[in-house]
Amino acid sequence: MSLKLPSAPNSSLFKQGYQLHSNTDGAINRNIQACREISNMISTSIGPCGKNKIIVNQLEKVFITNDAATMIKELDVVHPAVKVLVMYSEQQEREMGDNTNYVLVFAGELLHLAEKLVVLGLTPTEIIHGYKMASKFATQELDNLVIDRVADYYEKGELQKIITPVVASKQYGWESIISNLIADAILYVLPKSNPKLFNVDSVRVVKIMGASIASSFVVNGMVLPREPESQLKKVNGPAKVAIFNCPVDISTSETKGTVLLHNAKEMLEFSRGEEEQLEKVVKEIHDSGVRVVVAGQGVGELALHYLDRYEILVLKIPSKFDLRRITRVCGAIPLVRLGAPMPEEMGTVDVVETKEIGADKVTIFKQSEDSKSLTSTIILRGATKSKMDDVERAIDDGVASIKSILKDPRLVPGAGSTEAELVKRITAYGEKTPGLLQLGIKKFAEAFEFLPRILCETSGLDASAVLPRLYASHVDGDPESLRFGIDIEGDNLNESLLDVKQEGILDSLLSKRNAISLATDAVCTVLGVDQIIVAKRAGGPQVPKQPRPGNWDVPD
Repeated sequence: MSLKLPSAPNSSLFKQGYQLHSNTDGAINRNIQACREISNMISTSIGPCGKNKIIVNQLEKVFITNDAATMIKELDVVHPAVKVLVMYSEQQEREMGDNTNYVLVFAGELLHLAEKLVVLGLTPTEIIHGYKMASKFATQELDNLVIDRVADYYEKGELQKIITPVVASKQYGWESIISNLIADAILYVLPKSNPKLFNVDSVRVVKIMGASIASSFVVNGMVLPREPESQLKKVNGPAKVAIFNCPVDISTSETKGTVLLHNAKEMLEFSRGEEEQLEKVVKEIHDSGVRVVVAGQGVGELALHYLDRYEILVLKIPSKFDLRRITRVCGAIPLVRLGAPMPEEMGTVDVVETKEIGADKVTIFKQSEDSKSLTSTIILRGATKSKMDDVERAIDDGVASIKSILKDPRLVPGAGSTEAELVKRITAYGEKTPGLLQLGIKKFAEAFEFLPRILCETSGLDASAVLPRLYASHVDGDPESLRFGIDIEGDNLNESLLDVKQEGILDSLLSKRNAISLATDAVCTVLGVDQIIVAKRAGGPQVPKQPRPGNWDVPD
């Protein structure tokens, strides 16, 4: 009788090479530890004094940023539990455009505290139930913490209530200049009839090296980093625009043809016929009133000659996305045939001009101040590429923050004030809850301390001294006490708190509520996992990457 060796569990189910991680082997603790690692990494970048990270992605492109959305996008995360957190964080970015790092760090804090409850003997099911009860209570309590609201979407100062704090958390010190640019750009494109139809893609950013951020400005229209093809570089006054999504040239047949020419006269007559045909088309375009032609494909030399003769400005735009945006600016319809456009197919533009900004020449399609162009552009200046990239990310977050305000204009206090109040209220709620569930509710409340603590640590304040003062300033039943938050510029303990409403440090209620709900769902998903089964990777044996030779003639 042969000796039968014990096989791995489920070995008959899967191919050889699969991996199984079970709770009995401590998989839940390893999942929590992995989630804590990414949470700790992101946490130091929260707030105005948050630290930057240098990230080198798989294409060896370097990013210097403190934006959590960029970090998780460029990092190649492979751990299945951490991927769950990243998915929820990306959902927050898509829906609200801000508080991405809030989801990751708050979820990491909840998992860290859940680990302590597991050690005490609570089952993951009891922890999940307690967390869900606390999350429901917290999202309801947020309605009672409202201290301000955006009253008028078409007033610049009201929009800056939400834009300035968002930008300050990314570009501290430049928030007034950048938020001013964003507010101007949004007001140009915010629909008059229904502001909820605002499209984030309507605000574009063009980065031009040189000068400083203070030299940036906004254009009510489109800025393209190329010169016109024609000799005419500028058109003033309301000018009609025709947009062609086909080559501006003599049409060529799909099949090849052969022409037999006997002498020079026949050759001249043959080419003259083509020239006359093309001149006729260009004359028709000119007679229809068109003074600007935008070509989505090539522009032939002969066609350009006649367009110059009739003083028509020609701009070639190879990108189909830019072509769509230029149609929105001018209100034109792209044509797939070469010829005079119908009146309803033409668009209008007030000014088309070529400017030299820094060392780059750009073409600007600009509408007047009172007209809607459906697209506005922020010309961003800066000394280094990495700095401009980081400012662009701050602008994207500032524009996206308008989405949450258009859905719900209410604002809650920032600077850790909301979190300090939630700690007190959820703890009191936990005290009234019978049974073991109160342990989970109290730990959920304790997790909210992460934000005020991180704000203190990154700004060089003593958290053990500032946090007790913050909690003491929040008096039960006094709505005025909600105004106190952490002053990151406070030189001593007596100046460690500030009036968040007076300073304008406010957060969107909808964005914060969404972040709390998503973080809780992510944590409950991770805690609800009892096994991770990893299949064998597809393909042959994984060969390690070989170092590349120094030169073509160097032996391998």
